[in-house]
Amino acid sequence: MKLLKDILYGTRILDVIGSTHTAIEHVAFDSRAVKPFGLYVAIPGVHVDGHDFIPQATEAGAVAVVCETLPREEDRKPGLVYVRVQDARKALGHIAAGFFDHPTETLQVIAITGTNGKTTTATLLHQLFRLMDRKAGLLSTVENRIVDRVIPATHTTPDALQMQRLFREMADAGCRYVFMEASSHSIHQHRLAGTKLAGAVFTNITQDHLDYHGTFNNYIAAKRGLFTMLPAEGFALVNADDPHAEDMVHDCKGQVRDFALKTMADYRARVLENGLNGLHMHLDGHDLYAKLIGHFNASNLLCIYGVARELGFETLDVLTHLSLLSPPPGRFERVESPDGVIGIVDYAHTPDALQNVLETIADFRSGNEQVITVVGCGGDRDKTKRPLMARIAAALSDRVMLTSDNPRSEAPEAILADMREGLDPIARRKCLSNADRREAIRMATGFATSPGDIILVAGKGHETYQEIQGIRHDFDDCVELRTAFNERTPH
Repeated sequence: MKLLKDILYGTRILDVIGSTHTAIEHVAFDSRAVKPFGLYVAIPGVHVDGHDFIPQATEAGAVAVVCETLPREEDRKPGLVYVRVQDARKALGHIAAGFFDHPTETLQVIAITGTNGKTTTATLLHQLFRLMDRKAGLLSTVENRIVDRVIPATHTTPDALQMQRLFREMADAGCRYVFMEASSHSIHQHRLAGTKLAGAVFTNITQDHLDYHGTFNNYIAAKRGLFTMLPAEGFALVNADDPHAEDMVHDCKGQVRDFALKTMADYRARVLENGLNGLHMHLDGHDLYAKLIGHFNASNLLCIYGVARELGFETLDVLTHLSLLSPPPGRFERVESPDGVIGIVDYAHTPDALQNVLETIADFRSGNEQVITVVGCGGDRDKTKRPLMARIAAALSDRVMLTSDNPRSEAPEAILADMREGLDPIARRKCLSNADRREAIRMATGFATSPGDIILVAGKGHETYQEIQGIRHDFDDCVELRTAFNERTPH
C-alpha cells in the first residue's frame, strides 16, 4: 500500500480534486485490470482513449483517477480523488516507479536503442555479465531475465507498470545491472519515465517503423529522446560509423563516448578474419576470437566491450569473457542439411539488416555456391520498406522466394505485390512468390543443388509463431528448415 501523494512524486500535476493522502493498493491503466482501492491512469491512445473508461474504472473500485482531462463535475464520483496531469503517459512511468519504490535507484540500467542490433547487444551484455559472475537483469524482444530466471517477453520494451515491476524483482533478487532494449515506440510513449539510466547506447539507425512515426526525421527524434533522459553522471555510447550518431547526443547531458570499426573513436576494432566459424578481431590493442559471425556482430561486440569498460571492468577480464559469448536464438543461426547445404535463420526484417546479413554471406562464398533467400514483410507495418527488401534480396542472391512474414490483418498477396514493385525485369526472373511460408522454405531447399549452397530464411528469427488475421499459429523457421532439409531429395 502507498499513499497517493508519495507515488505522484515526479509527475507534472495541474489540478487535484480530493485528498492525495488516499491509500492506493494497486495501479492500472487498463480499466479491466482495476481492483478495489486502485489508482486508474487514463491514457489517450491511438485507437482507444482511456478517459472514456473512467466510469468503468471507478465502478470496479478505483479510489483515484489520474487523467489529462477531468470528467465533467456531474460525472465525478463523490469521495474519489481526481488528478489532472500534463502528460498521462509520463505520469504513469513516474507513478509506477514510485509504487514499486524506485527500483532503478539501486540498479545500473543500460538502455540500448537503434534499428538493428538491440536484441543481440542487450542479450550478449547479460550473457557477458553472468559469465563474469555478476547478477544482472535483461529486458529484450526475445525474453526477459531476472538473473537466470526466464520470463517470456510480449513486447520489445514492456509497458511502464510491467517494467517497474520487473525492475523491482531484479533489485530484490540482488541484481546490480540491467540491460534493456529501448524501442522507438517506448521512448516516444514515455514508458521509461521514472527510470534512472546509468547509460544509453545507440547501435545504428535506418528506415523502419514509418507506419508509426510518419517520417524518418520523426523516427530519429524518437530515438534521440532516450539520450535526453541521461543524467550528467550517466554515459552515452554511440556508433560513430553511423552518420546519425551526433544527432543522437545533441542534447545529451551525460558523458559521450563512441565506438567504430571504420573511423576514429574512443573504442576501436578491426576485423582480421570473418568466417562461418566466427570472428578474429583486433580490439583495443588485443586479439579477440569470437563465436559470432559477420561485420555487424563485430560492431555489436565492440559496443558490448565499450559498455563493460564504461561500467568499470578491466580490459582483459572483458575480452576473456567476450570470446565465450554465443549468439542469441534466431540471429544468424545455422542449420545444416545431411548433404551439406547450409541454412541460416536470421531476424533481419529491415532493409539494412537484410543487406548486412547477405553481405556477410557473400564474404563466405568461394565463388560457386548459390545463395537462396526466403524473405517476406510484416503486415500492418511500414509499407515503404517492402520494395526495398525485395530489391536487396534479388541483388545479393541467386534465387529469391518472396513469401509471408506475419501478415497480421493484411492479405499476404497484397504484401507480396508491394514487394515485387521493387524489382526490375531482370530481378523478377530470379524471384518466385509463395504466400505459404512453409511451402516457400520447402521450395528454397529444392533449389539447393550442391554442398555449400546457402539458404537464408530472413525476417522472423527467434519467433515461434506466424500471426494471420489476429491468430498466432505455431511456426518456427529453424524447425521448418530442418524438416524441409530432412525431406528433400539430395541432388
